[in-house]
Amino acid sequence: MGTVAGMLAERAQRLRYEDLSDKTRREVKRRILDSIGCALGAWQSRPGRITRKTAKAVSMTDGASLLGSGHRTTPDLATFSNGALVRYLDFNDTYLSLEPAHPSDNIPAALAVGQVVGASPRDIITSIALGYEVQCRACDGASLRAHGWDHVYYGALASALLSAKLYGLSAEQMVHTLGLAGVCNFATRQTRTGQISDWKACAFSNAARNGVFAAGLARDGLTGPNEIFEGPKGLFKMVTGPFTFAWAEGGDDWMINRTYIKFWPAEYHSQSAIDAALQLRPEIGGVEKIESILIESFEAAVSIIGSEPEKWRPTSRETADHSMGYCVVLALRDGDVTRASFSDENIRDAGVLALLDKIKIVETDACNAGYPEGIPNNLIIKTTDGRTLSKRVDFPRGHAGNPMTDDEVISKFRKLSDGVVSEATAQRIIDQSLSFDELKDPAELLTFETLG
Repeated sequence: MGTVAGMLAERAQRLRYEDLSDKTRREVKRRILDSIGCALGAWQSRPGRITRKTAKAVSMTDGASLLGSGHRTTPDLATFSNGALVRYLDFNDTYLSLEPAHPSDNIPAALAVGQVVGASPRDIITSIALGYEVQCRACDGASLRAHGWDHVYYGALASALLSAKLYGLSAEQMVHTLGLAGVCNFATRQTRTGQISDWKACAFSNAARNGVFAAGLARDGLTGPNEIFEGPKGLFKMVTGPFTFAWAEGGDDWMINRTYIKFWPAEYHSQSAIDAALQLRPEIGGVEKIESILIESFEAAVSIIGSEPEKWRPTSRETADHSMGYCVVLALRDGDVTRASFSDENIRDAGVLALLDKIKIVETDACNAGYPEGIPNNLIIKTTDGRTLSKRVDFPRGHAGNPMTDDEVISKFRKLSDGVVSEATAQRIIDQSLSFDELKDPAELLTFETLG
């Protein structure tokens, strides 16, 4: 057990609900609500419909619930379908470090496995905190993006270990779980480059599905490759180089407290650019008065959402919400960025494209110095009447340095759930999410009907 996987297993074994502070538990409950809201907002999306159809093809009497359905299926398929819904809008939470991530993608796995094993709400909350801890500490340890691999690999490990925790596996079985999840879930970053496809919604939920599957195999006695991190063909030697997993040093030190709830449905590195654009908008006097827009930014933003030619001519929602220029244009034109901002009509709009052609995005040392503690984007707008307007934002609304209030999280949920569930159902989900640890049966939260 002197391996990195052994260390993670021992820490997971020791973790208890009582180790989490009230603040940490509250943050978990806010993320449960936010994730369900994101899922409801994506209810009619193509990835949502297709993954739901796939999961419904398999029934399991005592299985995990598909959100918005009485259907129960295997926990891995429920994780896959529910997770695709959570991720589709690019509206669920984020963590930025050497590797960026969306750690609430782990929540569907915790809810699915927790329901199947009859775990208490407190155990599920504990497992979610564990998933955030593993994924975010790995993101602090080394970049995968720098080597062409996708962040979802860390998610496979996180979902696997939280599932093993809920299954009540021994430390040895947890090591096998990490081996099984870690050896076969590398994904290339092609998911997020060029014109982006439906798969972006499914990439993490597929990794999480495989993490749940790995935990189930280890529970039944299957062994996994040894030394998945430090072995001669393990993660450290083949990809990242060695790094150390840090760990929480107190009830408030859990990584979930350092993650960010999104205020706008767009790739997180654009959030501060959107914020700056909205603050400058009243001073401009109409987009027709814009002569040019310069966005000073940092390497991660430029490389991910500001450099490829497809970001200047997106043809899909997924590409548009990964185009910082496009997001800024819609913020300046409409005074907000919403789900409707990424409609086919807006993506093809000649005025939007003309304004997009006036944008230049550059990497600067000053912005690089502020990342990843903040996400500094500095907008410099020149107008046709000779003015130069500028605004830099480092901590957009929702960032851990500028967090959303409970009322704002609830308001976001209501907007996303509007027209998908009744007002009474929406209120029940809010109440049950924010008091999740007091529920007698966590399945109560997962079982509700949609309006269509």
